[in-house]
Amino acid sequence: MNAHHPMPTLLDAGRCRLRPWRRDDLDALLRHADDPEVSRCLRDRFPSPYTRADGEWFLDDCQRLGHEWRLAIEVDGEAVGGIGLRFGRDEERGGAEIGYWLGRRHWGRGLARAAVTALVEHAFATLPLHRIHTTVFANNPASMRVLEHCGFQREGVLRAAVIKRGEVLDAVVYARLRDTPAARR
Repeated sequence: MNAHHPMPTLLDAGRCRLRPWRRDDLDALLRHADDPEVSRCLRDRFPSPYTRADGEWFLDDCQRLGHEWRLAIEVDGEAVGGIGLRFGRDEERGGAEIGYWLGRRHWGRGLARAAVTALVEHAFATLPLHRIHTTVFANNPASMRVLEHCGFQREGVLRAAVIKRGEVLDAVVYARLRDTPAARR
């Protein structure tokens, strides 16, 4: 664990809790991650299909992290998704990239918005960050709405920047600066 960015042990996000991944999350991870609709708008490093070996590797890797936070999004004691920050280095050390996903059964309930809000507010309150950013595939308007509700601003479009499942897509850049409040709750 990076001494400069100690990972939170528990964040109450109202509708859900954020906590470090545990090895006993494997079955829940597989239940929610092994869905082509979940991975459709995520980077290819999120495998599809999501196998038991993928889950075991991920949970083991979470124990070795130093330059990022990876937290489970927990509802009723079960990990139903994930959220994390990857910290910038060198001249980008004042920023971090956020990423998140939810199992399909939990879409549309405000969980992503609650999780993003809790993590961003905690990060800005406890770390020397000035900026948190992400890119969203152009075919993911739901994630764009989540970010806008959480105070992120659309900064631009990287045209034809990604290839996902054989389709060339734009990537939309969003960022929230330290002093930007969430748009609405």
